Amino acid sequence: MKRINKKKLLIFTIIFIITAIFLEFENNALQITDYSYTTDKISEEADGFKIVQISDLHNKKMGKNGKRLVSKISECNPDIIVLTGDLVDSNHTDIEYALGFCKKITDIAPVYFVTGNHEKWLSDDDYNKLINGLEENEVIVLDNKTVKLNDENISVIGLDDDSLESFTLNSILEKTDEEGLRLLLAHEPQFWDEYNSCDIDLVLSGHAHGGQMRIPFTHKGIIAPDQYFLPEYTEGVFEKNGKTMIISRGIGNSVIPFRIFNRPEIVCVTINKK
Repeated sequence: MKRINKKKLLIFTIIFIITAIFLEFENNALQITDYSYTTDKISEEADGFKIVQISDLHNKKMGKNGKRLVSKISECNPDIIVLTGDLVDSNHTDIEYALGFCKKITDIAPVYFVTGNHEKWLSDDDYNKLINGLEENEVIVLDNKTVKLNDENISVIGLDDDSLESFTLNSILEKTDEEGLRLLLAHEPQFWDEYNSCDIDLVLSGHAHGGQMRIPFTHKGIIAPDQYFLPEYTEGVFEKNGKTMIISRGIGNSVIPFRIFNRPEIVCVTINKK
């Protein structure tokens, strides 16, 4: 009987160790996913323009002030960096850490930010502290605003997470240069039909955490905020009516504290001249 119990304990210990190593890898082994987008709307000078997208960090600690993440971003050699929401987590908010990370990446390239639902769930004091801190660190906050990258002929448009419907986007587009590529930053991908009904070209989104747990050998996620079980929009490229949306699986976690078959992701988009 003792011999059997020792054998069971050994098997349990081995399974526990393997599971712990697997979860550590799945939740902390950063993956860089490269996408290529081709268009005739950019300038000749912008051929090969590179965008790094960071989404859903949720205050995840990746070295001091995100040192490990910053290093990976730097490897991509981006022309701009975009933060597509949930930089902080409303359940365990660490604004100083988020600002420390942003200060480091503004040394790499210009940084553009739009809010996610977790920023909107902050208290007024924390929200103002975050937004003011971002602006002090030269992060460009693009909530319901647009900026033109003149040399590249690219307009970067940002939507506040409370304003994802098409009427808000259309009102912003009325004040946006009609020429050139229109790049939309919007946190939540389930509004794809709304975005697609407007005169934009490329959308960068996040929010779905890659479906949190992914079914092996498929492109299916299990669950996502606001899309529930077996969600449609969790990662990768979606195309419709000549428009494209790229969804990042994100980096951190929130309510569900772990990922399975769903490594944290840095998205790197290279825009090529047709």
